[in-house]
Amino acid sequence: MNKKRRSGLAGGVLLILLGVWFLAVQLVPGLGMWIAASMSWPLWIIGVGILLLVIGLLTGTPAMAIPACIVGGIGGILYWQNLTGNWESWSYIWALIPGFVGIGSLLAGLLGENRRESIRSGITLIVISLILLLVFGSFLGNWELLGPYWPVLLIVLGVVLLLQIFLR
Repeated sequence: MNKKRRSGLAGGVLLILLGVWFLAVQLVPGLGMWIAASMSWPLWIIGVGILLLVIGLLTGTPAMAIPACIVGGIGGILYWQNLTGNWESWSYIWALIPGFVGIGSLLAGLLGENRRESIRSGITLIVISLILLLVFGSFLGNWELLGPYWPVLLIVLGVVLLLQIFLR
């Protein structure tokens, strides 16, 4: 099956599933209220990320894993912040977003698109993201994890980036 037919198939299946869902909610009004009460709003954002991933898998577009991981990851952050009420954490937790891109790139590589390059760049982005999270969390989030030595992480990040440039 070619890419155009798979895209049409995926779109048709998604429309049918949405139609069945909305029809079920209209026929059984309690179903819609149960879903609204049991799910908090960030779960809908995570659901959109999952939907993007499914669309990418059905259409044979592994690169859709990247926006799927970004949207799903941000939904996960918002879910955690909504549960804990720790909205101030956004000052440093945004550093996870490049890591979500890295996870998406890693998935795209595993699913078959530019394997070696996608996996290598995905791992690099995940490492950079974690280092940035530790750095910003240390001086903006009052993490006692590294104490006064958090600038060492910036040095390590710089060395990693320079090594990548010179080893190519």
